[in-house]
Amino acid sequence: MHVKYQEHEVVVSIPDGDILEGSIPSSKMKILQAWIEIHQDELVADWELAVSGEQPYKIEPLR
Repeated sequence: MHVKYQEHEVVVSIPDGDILEGSIPSSKMKILQAWIEIHQDELVADWELAVSGEQPYKIEPLR
């Protein structure tokens, strides 16, 4: 999953949220990891849809 924050970008794995590439400020990374934990089931389901060529569902964004 690609995440952008201002001029920063990070690529994290689904569903565990490990950083694969890039970086964002640590305070924002903590928020991102909490969001991933809350939406873990939805992220896995969307990943499976995307891999099979189907349209993933929209997940509530970070606010």
